[in-house]
Amino acid sequence: MLGKFTLPTLLTWARIFLVPFFVAVYYIPDSLISMPSKNLIATSIFVFAAITDYLDGYLARKLGQESSFGAFLDPVADKAIVAASLVVLVNLNRTFVFAAIIIIVREIAISALREWMAQLGKVQNTAVAYIGKLKTALQMIAIALLLLDNKTNFIGNIFMLLAVIFTIVSMFYYLEQAKKHFNQNT
Repeated sequence: MLGKFTLPTLLTWARIFLVPFFVAVYYIPDSLISMPSKNLIATSIFVFAAITDYLDGYLARKLGQESSFGAFLDPVADKAIVAASLVVLVNLNRTFVFAAIIIIVREIAISALREWMAQLGKVQNTAVAYIGKLKTALQMIAIALLLLDNKTNFIGNIFMLLAVIFTIVSMFYYLEQAKKHFNQNT
């Protein structure tokens, strides 16, 4: 049910299980945990999740433990922590609503595109490209900076705007890769 319990899969599951704890940090009363402490805890959880995002794929390849279940679960975990982080940041008034909407909508659209391409047997057409990895890196840096502290909001939002630009560019890149299949299968 939960997939084969390999180290890479366990790291992916850890990211999913961390999402509610990450969000809950900001619902603890300020009288129990100060906002600077909440920021540090949430940033630590997010950075751990970002590191496991890299590690699970690396370890799966290195240990020969790649699986179709892991390939399915990994993007779910990624999108869950990113979407939750963006909602929290918008709620805290630390970033732009339009940035969160663009990033979340793109993630849903490209996930749907990849699912459709998989049904056509053309997964390689929408495999993760360098531009997608760059987009992810910019998002992770932006979110970590924006979670950390209000003093890093300016720099964090510069990275967020760059992430939005790369989010849009990468979306069009993946759409272009799949374009030739649109007319053939509609």
